Amino acid sequence: MIFVDTGAWIAILNRRDQHHQEASAIYRNLQRQQIRLLTTDYVFDETVTRLRYDATHALAVMFLDRMDLLVEAGVLTVVEINKNVFEKAKAFFRQYDSARLSFTDCTSFVVCRENNITEAFAFDQHFAMMGVDLRR
Repeated sequence: MIFVDTGAWIAILNRRDQHHQEASAIYRNLQRQQIRLLTTDYVFDETVTRLRYDATHALAVMFLDRMDLLVEAGVLTVVEINKNVFEKAKAFFRQYDSARLSFTDCTSFVVCRENNITEAFAFDQHFAMMGVDLRR
């Protein structure tokens, strides 16, 4: 199983994204290998919002539709950030004052740790800093 971060989702869908070609190739490879994907509702929210404001409403809706299909097909699991993860993410956020981490990043790191995920499809170097390898 591999964690999928906001930047990867955006790069897959937005042809104008600087990582679009790389992300598309990685995604096709993940599909060929039938690797299960995991993301969170916070990443989901962040992706829809960024697509809406940085690209188009239509692209954000396309993302919503694709996510539904991936979940229905059993390819994607969307973890809901519960109170336990939220509290751990707050502690994590407080701990790393020198790194420019978003709160969503912190929830993602907690979810990776709790699900023993060691690899992320992401372009955010913070994952590597937290011991999660980046899929390239």
